[in-house]
Amino acid sequence: MLCRSGCGACCIAPSINLPFFGMPDGKAAGVRCVHLDDMRACRLFGDPRRPTACADFLPAEDICGRNADEAIIILDRLEQASRPL
Repeated sequence: MLCRSGCGACCIAPSINLPFFGMPDGKAAGVRCVHLDDMRACRLFGDPRRPTACADFLPAEDICGRNADEAIIILDRLEQASRPL
């Protein structure tokens, strides 16, 4: 599956616990990444400063759903399920 244009769910729903370029404290779950532009495209795509977690993410139907709204729901559920107890 290719990334859905204008989605950006993977740049909003998950947390990133390590500091990265532009976000020295990482990114909380549900917070829009500062590198997500108004068209919901990553400004760091292909840039070596892009977080490894982002570069390693591969879109798939079971993660991305049928649309951006569904992707946010799925990724939010995965984020909640992966939190330490």
